[in-house]
Amino acid sequence: MVEEAQNTSGPLAGTRPGAPRRRGRLRRFLRLGGLVFVLVLALFVGGFLYFANMVGSMLPPEGIKADGIVVLTGGSQRLKLALDLLGKGMGQRLLISGVHQSTTPQQLRRLTRSSSAMFNCCVDMGYEALDTIGNAQETVGWISEHGYRRVLVVTNNYHMPRSLIELRRADPQTEFIAYPVINSNLKTRNWLADRNTLRILISEYVKIIATGLRGMTGLSNFPGPYPHSVREKASMGG
Repeated sequence: MVEEAQNTSGPLAGTRPGAPRRRGRLRRFLRLGGLVFVLVLALFVGGFLYFANMVGSMLPPEGIKADGIVVLTGGSQRLKLALDLLGKGMGQRLLISGVHQSTTPQQLRRLTRSSSAMFNCCVDMGYEALDTIGNAQETVGWISEHGYRRVLVVTNNYHMPRSLIELRRADPQTEFIAYPVINSNLKTRNWLADRNTLRILISEYVKIIATGLRGMTGLSNFPGPYPHSVREKASMGG
């Protein structure tokens, strides 16, 4: 007796048991992953636009005086502004944080065309900080040494938000007042078309996100690349 031939031409022919279910789960997973990606991207872009607007809205305060002034190195414009504030009596002393090991007080004085008397009197140079975390630690040591409670912070406007986060995290008791250096007015120019400005803002925004994650995970309690406190008073003599 001849057995009836099996039908092998149907739509489920050759399909392994459970394969449609696995494909369905994969499609749901891909749809969910796509939605999560779109949501994360929207949050990133929205946060970046908020950050750029905040940076663009920063203005130097008027009529502000403090116990001390700290400038985070990164450009001669920052140094010149900080020294100008010191010369106007807006702080008793100035800390230049994150100075390169090979840089001398004489070089900085010539670069900024400042008086040797002011450097001898009231300028301290910090050589140990390697990044913004180190700047904060170096600054806190300097503040503790002089007993200051109110400090002006001088750095570029795009760098100011992260600097204040690190400083306030390292020393919640001191009042840190932002005195931003404004290289370009983001309110009056199309910075989205400027590749260099856009690159700097995106880079700084990503670093702020990383700083926030450090705080959430508790990693902010670990010291940065600032092994020990070395502060040298700038001396133009000798």
